[in-house]
Amino acid sequence: QVQLVESGGGLVQPGGSLRLSCAASGIIINIYTMGWYRQAPGKQRELVATDVISGGTIYADSVKGRFTISRDDAKNTVYLQMNNLRPEDTATYYCTGGGVRNPPYWGQGTQVTVSS
Repeated sequence: QVQLVESGGGLVQPGGSLRLSCAASGIIINIYTMGWYRQAPGKQRELVATDVISGGTIYADSVKGRFTISRDDAKNTVYLQMNNLRPEDTATYYCTGGGVRNPPYWGQGTQVTVSS
């Protein structure tokens, strides 16, 4: 059974930083494309960042230069470092595995709120 468990969300002021973690079990992440999606209230779910197993990373235009996806294969964990956070980054963030546009594996989500 595949499980992706996110952590690290919370409340942060504009301009602040957070690092999200995604601990995977049931899959070995070093053979999977892993990524992060987010969904804000009343908005469609959107891709934030993906680390493609064949090489390369994909970022949403709105987060380029501010967010960085990385993975620690030894810990079977994926990270999303988020810097210079903005109120519009407020959303539930989901860890995904197995694909870019239609990943089959999803975590339960972690809430990120950017507010003063």
